[in-house]
Amino acid sequence: MRIGIDARKLHDFGIGTYIRNLLRQLARLDRDTEFVVLCRPDDREAMVLGENFRTVSESAGNYSVAEQLKIPLALKREGVTLFHAPHYVLPPLVGCRSVVTIHDCIHLMFPQYLPNRFALAYARTSIALAARRATRIMTVSESSKRDILRLVDAPASKIDVIYNAYDERFGVEPREQDVLRVRERFQLHDPFVLYAGNVKPHKNLERLIDAFHRLRARGLDQVKLVLIGDDISKYAALRRAVHTHQLHQHVRFLGYMPEETLAALYRLAGVFVFPSLYEGFGLPPLEAMASGTPVVTSNVSSLPEVAGDAAVLVDPYDPDAIADGIQRVLTDETLRADLKRKGLARAKQFSWDQSVRRIREIYTEAGR
Repeated sequence: MRIGIDARKLHDFGIGTYIRNLLRQLARLDRDTEFVVLCRPDDREAMVLGENFRTVSESAGNYSVAEQLKIPLALKREGVTLFHAPHYVLPPLVGCRSVVTIHDCIHLMFPQYLPNRFALAYARTSIALAARRATRIMTVSESSKRDILRLVDAPASKIDVIYNAYDERFGVEPREQDVLRVRERFQLHDPFVLYAGNVKPHKNLERLIDAFHRLRARGLDQVKLVLIGDDISKYAALRRAVHTHQLHQHVRFLGYMPEETLAALYRLAGVFVFPSLYEGFGLPPLEAMASGTPVVTSNVSSLPEVAGDAAVLVDPYDPDAIADGIQRVLTDETLRADLKRKGLARAKQFSWDQSVRRIREIYTEAGR
């Protein structure tokens, strides 16, 4: 069996984390199977996995017409017998057996966040085709499985739930000097609330900024808000929200951070807040829990499933509820200690090693 894996989204937030850990664990677990990894030309040299892994440059854009033609051609040229599409695009011309990971159904549930009608049609058609044509479907939570069954014509027996896990670097305590270096670099001397993830509309950051304004109005005016994410210039609404509440001196947009820096930021934060309206899994709260940081997150979608009893769950549509959750954590030392203890224990229940072992089993089952 020669397995092809599409790694073009290697640097995305959620799917990128999935792909990086999938490849890393496969390289540890399987030294015999031939793997063909389709990746961006710039990623080829850095992707050192093992002698049984071969990288192939593929420049077709994600969610493009080009990928519908170029991916099948590359798979045929490389003699791939089983293809893993780690997101919902499985081109119809793919001639070999295939498995697909559908992380969530956000584009079907929140079409207003897509740029145009073509994007919605592309997403709807791609998910339906992938679900119908793939030999097996994997998803990352029971919540996502329910959404797939409700929105896509696929039998439950075809869908396997395999949880994500946190990157192992978040479970290792950074050196004290590295944490202090990050504190000094970003001048984080006041207590702060941390958010990490992308800044797309469903992440609900406008309501988080509103909640932060209400928190300060309650007397917690020494607290800052630090947002880690992608290019903020793409979402002018967040800048407007900061301007509306006159929070320019109290809200920091730090952009993308490497995992080593993010690990230190988690440990410096007073609380991690993730008020997303919808998640297939929700990795950042798990990363924060693995770092010993108390978490406030949403009581919707997959987030209660991931967090269990190790986080404060709030209504993400209510800024006052978000502010209440943050205030409870920042002002109650007993609660903070309890959340840290429970969070560390909860995070240990998720393992990339176990998850990728199951994915590898599905490769074998689907390839028969």
